[in-house]
Amino acid sequence: MSGPWAFLTVAVGGGIGAAARFWVADTITTRRRSAMPRGTIAVNVLGSFLVGVITGLVLTVGTDAFEPWRLFLATGICGGFTTFSTATVESVTLARGGHPLRALANTLGTLAATVPAVAAGIGVVVMWA
Repeated sequence: MSGPWAFLTVAVGGGIGAAARFWVADTITTRRRSAMPRGTIAVNVLGSFLVGVITGLVLTVGTDAFEPWRLFLATGICGGFTTFSTATVESVTLARGGHPLRALANTLGTLAATVPAVAAGIGVVVMWA
């Protein structure tokens, strides 16, 4: 899949993912005030797990058969849902606000949680296949 349909597929998925990110992160942040940006961490870990699941499906089903869904779900929805740029801005904000250890914990914690989340998503699909 390429061209205008691929663009539209990613654009629609990205809009859905961004709206979902706003809702999930905002819900977590307003329910539980914290010095750490828990909402952003949660969406990045969940989104990374889902990208892993989608990647696992691509590896087991095949790229050609799953390509439109991969574009819509992984590139579109999960791409709009996850937000590593916001995580970076939040780390810089923490550091500039006099909390360098929290900034470091946010940066390293995000990486330490999201990479295994992708692996876990792939592992779940591979185990079921």
